[in-house]
Amino acid sequence: MNYKMIVLDLDDTLLRDDHTISNVTKDALMKAQENGVKVVLASGRPTYGMKHIAKELALDEYGSFILSFNGGKIINCKTNEEMFSSALSPEAMKQLFTISRREGVFIHTYVGDEIITEDENPYTTIESELTGLPIKIVNSFVDEVKVPVVKALMVDHQDKLKLVEEKLQNELEDFSVMRSKPFFLEFTEKGVTKGTSLDQLIKSCDIKREEVIAIGDSYNDLSMIEFAGLGVAMGNAPEDIKKIANFVTDTNMNDGVAKVVEEFILQKKLTV
Repeated sequence: MNYKMIVLDLDDTLLRDDHTISNVTKDALMKAQENGVKVVLASGRPTYGMKHIAKELALDEYGSFILSFNGGKIINCKTNEEMFSSALSPEAMKQLFTISRREGVFIHTYVGDEIITEDENPYTTIESELTGLPIKIVNSFVDEVKVPVVKALMVDHQDKLKLVEEKLQNELEDFSVMRSKPFFLEFTEKGVTKGTSLDQLIKSCDIKREEVIAIGDSYNDLSMIEFAGLGVAMGNAPEDIKKIANFVTDTNMNDGVAKVVEEFILQKKLTV
């Protein structure tokens, strides 16, 4: 198969544990772009928290793309055009806030270039460190969120959040509900996932789904792994994600992404 696009989750997939891209992986992705393959970054992160990685990979020079907010936005890196944007209304955010209080978990969202929350907590701090966005502690979450936002996150210990996820998957019909990390439960507009946004993107690029590789490690990656012609799970992904994928590569710490690029796009085995 002549693959024309490779779609990459960031944390624990493209990025190593120190949030950097290895030289081996970077070189492989640059070669892929030189051969006309579009590289797409697809993450739960806000757009701001992805732009430095897009710049490092020169996505603007090669006309590649960002899918941020779990597919809530599609950005053309060359033109900086926002090709698609989804939003949750202030009323929807009030509903999610009320549910978070009922379930006893923390909640945050993004307004402008700030993370908004009522409660200082270690999980929102992790989000701030990942995205580079500052945290704004507010007296009233509901009063602060007066404009539509792309997504919200309920955050807490993974054991507690798993139970909340199972409950809300059945309760909430007007949201897409997915976990991006064990302690991050994300909410976007109903029907908005990495997979649905990828479907929109390839149609605008005249690329077939069979010509797409998608690589991820977590539950918010499942939709794009299932959608792509070649859905790849990282070696560090949970076993249930590996079972759904067409192919399982090495871990994020051992150039798993580079090995996929070399074998399926550049057609040669990578030895590191």
